[in-house]
Amino acid sequence: MKSDAVTKGMQQAPHRSLFNALGLTQEELDRPLVGIVSSYNEIVPGHMNLDKIVEAVKLGVAMGGGTPIVFPAIAVCDGIAMGHVGMKYSLVTRDLIADSTECMALAHQFDALVMVPNCDKNVPGLLMAAARINVPTIFVSGGPMLAGRVKGQKRSLSSMFEAVGAHAAGHMTEEDVREFEEKVCPTCGSCSGMYTANSMNCLTEALGMGLKGNGTIPAVYSERIKLAKHAGMQVMELLRKNIRPRDIMTEKAFLNALTVDMALGCSTNSMLHLPAIAHEAGVDLNMEIANEMSARTPNLCHLAPAGPTYMEDLNEAGGVYAVMNELDKKNLLHRDLITVTGKTVGENIAGCVNRNPEVIRPIDNPYSEIGGIAVLKGNLAPDTAVVKRSAVVPEMMVHEGPARVFDCEEDAIEAIKGGKILAGDVVVIRYEGPKGGPGMREMLNPTSAIAGMGLGSTVALITDGRFSGASRGASIGHVSPEAAVGGPIALVEEGDRIRIDIPANRLEVLVSGEEMEKRRAEWKPREPRVTTGYLARYAKMVTSGNRGAVLEN
Repeated sequence: MKSDAVTKGMQQAPHRSLFNALGLTQEELDRPLVGIVSSYNEIVPGHMNLDKIVEAVKLGVAMGGGTPIVFPAIAVCDGIAMGHVGMKYSLVTRDLIADSTECMALAHQFDALVMVPNCDKNVPGLLMAAARINVPTIFVSGGPMLAGRVKGQKRSLSSMFEAVGAHAAGHMTEEDVREFEEKVCPTCGSCSGMYTANSMNCLTEALGMGLKGNGTIPAVYSERIKLAKHAGMQVMELLRKNIRPRDIMTEKAFLNALTVDMALGCSTNSMLHLPAIAHEAGVDLNMEIANEMSARTPNLCHLAPAGPTYMEDLNEAGGVYAVMNELDKKNLLHRDLITVTGKTVGENIAGCVNRNPEVIRPIDNPYSEIGGIAVLKGNLAPDTAVVKRSAVVPEMMVHEGPARVFDCEEDAIEAIKGGKILAGDVVVIRYEGPKGGPGMREMLNPTSAIAGMGLGSTVALITDGRFSGASRGASIGHVSPEAAVGGPIALVEEGDRIRIDIPANRLEVLVSGEEMEKRRAEWKPREPRVTTGYLARYAKMVTSGNRGAVLEN
């Protein structure tokens, strides 16, 4: 056992004295030490219930013969951080979470780990850590929020942001907005649509790192507590069988996750997180493969914001395993891969029927024959850009219009709410990438303002930043190379014609090569927006969005 390095032998007598100070008994030290990484805090609604999940995990570990020991991970609420300087500190926590978990796990020589995340960056951050540390590990999240209900209709956080835009356009009263404010987030849990947190918790199941229901059982259901107990017990089985994260998170497992991503219509942030997790697992996941995966994977789900169904509906319909079972009918999955259940993917999904064909479309009646995410390329995105195709209205799948150029999110918001953006425009928000932001802010405020003002079917938005899973419409992000390193998006001028062709996977600025080269010769890098602290260090080390915004020396 790894923990022998701190619990066994005469040399470890000083270590044992410190365990005595913790109140641990000899019986506990004779058992495997299992680290439980708790993302609990009192600021993130999706994390406020994690203390209960952690207590259930501890009981499960003890029932399985281990000694559970809790240590923390930080977490940021993207919704609360949205639209101000705080959003610069969202994506960057992914690496802090991975780094600090690595430090704690290896410094204290845990034999196994149970990761307890829920919201946006904790899931990928802890998956990255799991791949690095590579001791037997299982995930159990805090679960999704129930949908809110306003005037008899199910609603979620994306409705709230759009209500603000509707108010700015004069379509909604202050009293209407207040009703949304009080009702759209009715319980604890990760926000109730197929946003980034729920996308990543579902993909944790698809990767094989979480038990059935990890992504979909609502946070307030007692079944979630039972799941946590089973996760605690199951990590002891993984330890006994020596099944480790890198045994599970293989190249084929990531291809399975991408396939499920396309079927579910996950957040475009998955296109940042999957390659970053794969990088830690020693797998080179080139995201250009996404179009190949999309071409053969039908889109089976339209959860909010793409449609009127929510995570609770997906759970009742059979969850992620039911979606995977539909995909398996056309042999779209690698079935023989080991998972944290101790069984293979094929064994896990056998008999997991689709209980609601309106929530999970049958494989022979999909929403679309192609997947929910598209990777675009062209002279505006020579490396790549990403769009959640399943959340784009048909009339915006191909669009051409004049560029309305802004060098930060705040300027774009002012123009949108000020009525300066017109039908047909293409809003360009640049210098918001991983380096330029720094931190690659989400653009939920501008996309929601566009939708709320009734422009969602006529206006596109392009950025080297990223989008919340709650964004909908022709929202194209992760444009790479980003503006801060001289990517073509930095050379676009007000009024340039931009052409978007999502079916053809193309993104072009209709300016001659000669003119672009002339502009490039005149372009000068911007002074860094942040010169001190963590963000400054992050900006120096981070790669482009097309590489998952991973850090390199």
